[in-house]
Amino acid sequence: MKIGYLGPQGTFTEEAGLGPFSIKESDLVSFPTVAEVIEAVEDGVVLKGIVPIENSIEGSFNLTLDMLAFEANVLIEREGIVPIRHNLLVKPGMKLKDIKSVVSQPHATAQCRQFLKDNLSEAATEAANSTAEAAKRVAEENGGRAAIGNALAAKLYGLEVLAEDIEDVKGNQTRFVLIGKEKVARTGQDKTSIVVMPHEDRPGILLQILQEFAFRFINLSKIESRPSKKALGQYIFFIDMEGHIEDKVIEDALKCLGCKFRDVKFLGSYPKG
Repeated sequence: MKIGYLGPQGTFTEEAGLGPFSIKESDLVSFPTVAEVIEAVEDGVVLKGIVPIENSIEGSFNLTLDMLAFEANVLIEREGIVPIRHNLLVKPGMKLKDIKSVVSQPHATAQCRQFLKDNLSEAATEAANSTAEAAKRVAEENGGRAAIGNALAAKLYGLEVLAEDIEDVKGNQTRFVLIGKEKVARTGQDKTSIVVMPHEDRPGILLQILQEFAFRFINLSKIESRPSKKALGQYIFFIDMEGHIEDKVIEDALKCLGCKFRDVKFLGSYPKG
Protein backbone atom coordinates (compact mmCIF):
# COMPACT_ATOMS: atom_id res chain seq x y z
CA MET A 1 0.00 0.00 0.00
CA LYS A 2 1.78 3.14 -1.22
CA ILE A 3 1.05 6.50 0.40
CA GLY A 4 2.05 9.74 -1.30
CA TYR A 5 3.33 12.72 0.67
CA LEU A 6 4.83 16.16 0.11
CA GLY A 7 8.54 15.53 -0.13
CA PRO A 8 11.44 15.19 -0.39
CA GLN A 9 12.49 13.27 2.72
CA GLY A 10 12.59 15.38 5.86
CA THR A 11 9.33 17.33 5.53
CA PHE A 12 6.82 17.81 8.31
CA THR A 13 4.42 15.89 6.07
CA GLU A 14 6.73 12.88 6.28
CA GLU A 15 6.73 13.34 10.07
CA ALA A 16 2.93 13.19 9.97
CA GLY A 17 3.08 9.95 8.01
CA LEU A 18 5.53 8.30 10.38
CA GLY A 19 3.91 9.78 13.49
CA PRO A 20 0.12 10.20 13.87
CA PHE A 21 -0.70 8.16 10.76
CA SER A 22 1.69 5.33 11.74
CA ILE A 23 2.77 4.53 8.17
CA LYS A 24 5.93 2.54 7.47
CA GLU A 25 8.69 4.54 5.82
CA SER A 26 8.93 1.91 3.07
CA ASP A 27 5.29 2.60 2.12
CA LEU A 28 5.80 6.36 1.68
CA VAL A 29 6.26 7.84 -1.81
CA SER A 30 7.59 11.39 -2.16
CA PHE A 31 6.06 13.99 -4.52
CA PRO A 32 7.42 17.51 -5.06
CA THR A 33 4.13 19.43 -4.60
CA VAL A 34 0.81 19.14 -2.76
CA ALA A 35 -1.02 19.22 -6.09
CA GLU A 36 0.93 16.22 -7.36
CA VAL A 37 0.15 14.24 -4.20
CA ILE A 38 -3.58 14.84 -4.63
CA GLU A 39 -3.47 14.11 -8.36
CA ALA A 40 -1.58 10.86 -7.72
CA VAL A 41 -4.34 9.69 -5.37
CA GLU A 42 -7.08 10.60 -7.82
CA ASP A 43 -5.28 8.89 -10.72
CA GLY A 44 -4.57 5.73 -8.71
CA VAL A 45 -0.78 6.14 -8.79
CA VAL A 46 -0.86 5.78 -4.99
CA LEU A 47 -3.64 4.46 -2.80
CA LYS A 48 -3.70 7.41 -0.40
CA GLY A 49 -1.90 10.69 0.22
CA ILE A 50 -0.90 12.98 3.07
CA VAL A 51 -1.16 16.76 2.68
CA PRO A 52 -1.12 19.74 5.06
CA ILE A 53 -4.47 21.52 5.40
CA GLU A 54 -4.24 24.00 8.29
CA ASN A 55 -1.62 25.65 10.52
CA SER A 56 -2.37 27.15 13.92
CA ILE A 57 -0.45 30.36 13.09
CA GLU A 58 -0.89 30.95 9.37
CA GLY A 59 -4.27 29.30 8.83
CA SER A 60 -5.31 27.13 5.91
CA PHE A 61 -3.14 25.83 3.09
CA ASN A 62 -5.10 27.38 0.24
CA LEU A 63 -3.75 25.08 -2.46
CA THR A 64 -5.00 22.04 -0.54
CA LEU A 65 -8.46 23.58 -0.08
CA ASP A 66 -8.74 24.63 -3.72
CA MET A 67 -7.65 21.22 -5.01
CA LEU A 68 -10.22 19.46 -2.79
CA ALA A 69 -12.99 21.86 -3.80
CA PHE A 70 -12.45 22.39 -7.52
CA GLU A 71 -10.20 19.75 -9.01
CA ALA A 72 -10.03 16.43 -7.17
CA ASN A 73 -12.63 13.82 -6.28
CA VAL A 74 -11.01 12.40 -3.17
CA LEU A 75 -12.13 12.07 0.44
CA ILE A 76 -10.52 12.94 3.75
CA GLU A 77 -10.13 9.67 5.66
CA ARG A 78 -8.15 10.75 8.73
CA GLU A 79 -6.53 13.80 10.28
CA GLY A 80 -3.38 14.12 12.34
CA ILE A 81 -1.82 16.97 14.30
CA VAL A 82 1.95 17.52 14.24
CA PRO A 83 3.84 19.96 16.52
CA ILE A 84 5.90 22.32 14.35
CA ARG A 85 9.36 23.29 15.57
CA HIS A 86 11.32 25.35 13.08
CA ASN A 87 15.10 25.56 13.03
CA LEU A 88 17.56 27.65 11.07
CA LEU A 89 19.67 25.19 9.06
CA VAL A 90 23.05 26.02 7.55
CA LYS A 91 26.12 24.33 6.16
CA PRO A 92 28.64 23.38 8.87
CA GLY A 93 30.65 26.36 10.07
CA MET A 94 28.34 29.07 8.76
CA LYS A 95 27.44 31.97 11.10
CA LEU A 96 24.48 34.38 11.15
CA LYS A 97 26.62 37.12 9.61
CA ASP A 98 27.34 34.88 6.60
CA ILE A 99 23.66 34.41 5.66
CA LYS A 100 22.53 36.40 2.62
CA SER A 101 19.19 34.65 2.00
CA VAL A 102 16.77 32.29 3.75
CA VAL A 103 14.84 29.69 1.77
CA SER A 104 11.80 27.71 2.90
CA GLN A 105 8.16 26.88 2.23
CA PRO A 106 6.25 30.21 2.47
CA HIS A 107 4.10 29.08 5.40
CA ALA A 108 7.26 28.21 7.35
CA THR A 109 8.91 31.54 6.54
CA ALA A 110 5.77 33.39 7.66
CA GLN A 111 5.75 31.49 10.95
CA CYS A 112 9.24 32.84 11.74
CA ARG A 113 8.77 36.51 10.85
CA GLN A 114 9.94 37.95 14.15
CA PHE A 115 13.11 35.86 14.29
CA LEU A 116 14.00 36.87 10.74
CA LYS A 117 13.27 40.53 11.48
CA ASP A 118 15.38 40.52 14.63
CA ASN A 119 18.32 38.48 13.35
CA LEU A 120 18.36 38.48 9.54
CA SER A 121 16.64 41.70 8.51
CA GLU A 122 19.02 42.20 5.58
CA ALA A 123 18.66 38.65 4.25
CA ALA A 124 16.39 37.97 1.29
CA THR A 125 13.70 35.29 1.52
CA GLU A 126 13.20 32.63 -1.14
CA ALA A 127 10.33 30.19 -1.65
CA ALA A 128 10.56 26.40 -1.86
CA ASN A 129 7.86 23.77 -2.26
CA SER A 130 8.69 22.30 1.16
CA THR A 131 11.02 22.82 4.11
CA ALA A 132 12.93 19.68 3.14
CA GLU A 133 13.43 20.91 -0.43
CA ALA A 134 14.84 24.10 1.07
CA ALA A 135 17.28 22.12 3.22
CA LYS A 136 18.34 20.03 0.23
CA ARG A 137 19.01 23.16 -1.83
CA VAL A 138 21.17 24.67 0.91
CA ALA A 139 23.14 21.43 1.19
CA GLU A 140 23.73 21.18 -2.57
CA GLU A 141 24.49 24.80 -3.44
CA ASN A 142 27.29 27.18 -2.59
CA GLY A 143 26.65 30.64 -1.21
CA GLY A 144 25.24 32.29 1.86
CA ARG A 145 21.91 30.45 2.02
CA ALA A 146 20.15 29.14 5.10
CA ALA A 147 16.96 27.08 5.30
CA ILE A 148 14.07 26.92 7.73
CA GLY A 149 13.23 23.31 8.47
CA ASN A 150 13.09 20.55 11.05
CA ALA A 151 15.84 18.60 12.79
CA LEU A 152 15.13 15.56 10.60
CA ALA A 153 15.98 17.55 7.46
CA ALA A 154 19.20 18.79 9.05
CA LYS A 155 20.25 15.22 9.78
CA LEU A 156 19.30 13.91 6.34
CA TYR A 157 21.12 16.63 4.39
CA GLY A 158 24.18 17.11 6.58
CA LEU A 159 23.33 20.57 7.87
CA GLU A 160 23.86 22.23 11.24
CA VAL A 161 21.08 23.68 13.38
CA LEU A 162 22.26 27.25 13.89
CA ALA A 163 19.17 28.30 15.88
CA GLU A 164 16.42 26.15 17.38
CA ASP A 165 12.70 26.83 17.81
CA ILE A 166 12.66 30.04 15.79
CA GLU A 167 8.88 30.05 15.23
CA ASP A 168 7.15 33.19 16.52
CA VAL A 169 4.49 31.35 18.52
CA LYS A 170 5.31 28.34 20.66
CA GLY A 171 2.83 25.50 20.49
CA ASN A 172 2.72 25.87 16.70
CA GLN A 173 0.84 22.94 15.10
CA THR A 174 -0.17 21.83 11.62
CA ARG A 175 -3.15 19.64 10.81
CA PHE A 176 -2.51 17.06 8.10
CA VAL A 177 -5.12 14.94 6.35
CA LEU A 178 -4.91 11.46 4.85
CA ILE A 179 -6.86 11.46 1.60
CA GLY A 180 -8.16 8.52 -0.42
CA LYS A 181 -11.34 7.31 -2.08
CA GLU A 182 -12.98 5.35 0.74
CA LYS A 183 -15.76 6.43 3.07
CA VAL A 184 -14.74 5.84 6.67
CA ALA A 185 -17.03 4.07 9.14
CA ARG A 186 -18.52 5.98 12.03
CA THR A 187 -16.51 5.91 15.27
CA GLY A 188 -18.60 8.16 17.51
CA GLN A 189 -15.81 10.76 17.67
CA ASP A 190 -15.92 12.11 14.13
CA LYS A 191 -15.74 15.23 12.02
CA THR A 192 -17.38 15.93 8.68
CA SER A 193 -16.01 18.37 6.10
CA ILE A 194 -18.00 19.92 3.25
CA VAL A 195 -17.82 22.77 0.73
CA VAL A 196 -20.92 24.88 0.03
CA MET A 197 -20.91 26.51 -3.41
CA PRO A 198 -23.73 29.09 -3.76
CA HIS A 199 -25.35 29.88 -7.12
CA GLU A 200 -24.71 33.60 -6.76
CA ASP A 201 -23.90 36.31 -4.26
CA ARG A 202 -27.06 37.42 -2.46
CA PRO A 203 -28.02 38.75 1.00
CA GLY A 204 -28.31 36.17 3.76
CA ILE A 205 -26.30 33.33 2.22
CA LEU A 206 -24.16 32.74 5.29
CA LEU A 207 -27.21 32.94 7.57
CA GLN A 208 -29.03 30.35 5.43
CA ILE A 209 -26.07 28.00 5.78
CA LEU A 210 -25.63 28.46 9.52
CA GLN A 211 -29.34 28.05 10.26
CA GLU A 212 -29.27 24.43 9.15
CA PHE A 213 -26.64 23.63 11.77
CA ALA A 214 -28.04 25.86 14.52
CA PHE A 215 -31.53 24.31 14.26
CA ARG A 216 -30.02 20.85 14.76
CA PHE A 217 -27.48 21.86 17.47
CA ILE A 218 -24.57 20.77 15.26
CA ASN A 219 -21.27 22.23 16.46
CA LEU A 220 -19.07 23.74 13.76
CA SER A 221 -15.33 23.57 14.37
CA LYS A 222 -14.41 25.64 11.32
CA ILE A 223 -15.98 27.82 8.66
CA GLU A 224 -13.90 29.60 6.04
CA SER A 225 -14.62 31.40 2.79
CA ARG A 226 -12.51 31.13 -0.36
CA PRO A 227 -12.93 32.82 -3.75
CA SER A 228 -15.20 30.94 -6.13
CA LYS A 229 -12.73 31.61 -8.99
CA LYS A 230 -15.65 32.92 -11.05
CA ALA A 231 -15.96 36.60 -10.16
CA LEU A 232 -14.64 39.08 -7.64
CA GLY A 233 -16.82 39.04 -4.53
CA GLN A 234 -18.18 35.52 -5.03
CA TYR A 235 -17.17 32.95 -2.43
CA ILE A 236 -17.51 29.32 -1.45
CA PHE A 237 -17.56 28.10 2.15
CA PHE A 238 -15.51 25.32 3.74
CA ILE A 239 -17.17 23.89 6.85
CA ASP A 240 -15.97 21.35 9.43
CA MET A 241 -18.55 20.04 11.88
CA GLU A 242 -18.70 17.54 14.70
CA GLY A 243 -20.39 14.31 13.70
CA HIS A 244 -20.50 11.75 10.89
CA ILE A 245 -22.45 11.65 7.63
CA GLU A 246 -24.24 8.58 9.00
CA ASP A 247 -25.60 10.64 11.93
CA LYS A 248 -29.22 11.53 11.15
CA VAL A 249 -28.81 15.21 12.03
CA ILE A 250 -25.76 15.59 9.77
CA GLU A 251 -27.46 13.75 6.92
CA ASP A 252 -30.57 15.96 7.23
CA ALA A 253 -28.53 19.17 7.40
CA LEU A 254 -26.62 18.33 4.23
CA LYS A 255 -29.82 17.38 2.40
CA CYS A 256 -31.39 20.73 3.29
CA LEU A 257 -28.26 22.61 2.24
CA GLY A 258 -28.37 20.72 -1.06
CA CYS A 259 -31.89 22.04 -1.65
CA LYS A 260 -30.83 25.64 -1.01
CA PHE A 261 -27.58 25.75 -2.94
CA ARG A 262 -26.33 24.58 -6.31
CA ASP A 263 -23.59 22.36 -5.01
CA VAL A 264 -22.63 20.95 -1.62
CA LYS A 265 -19.49 18.85 -1.95
CA PHE A 266 -18.84 16.19 0.68
CA LEU A 267 -15.13 16.03 1.57
CA GLY A 268 -15.34 13.19 4.08
CA SER A 269 -16.32 12.02 7.55
CA TYR A 270 -13.36 10.84 9.60
CA PRO A 271 -12.11 10.35 13.18
CA LYS A 272 -11.05 13.51 15.02
CA GLY A 273 -7.31 14.00 15.26
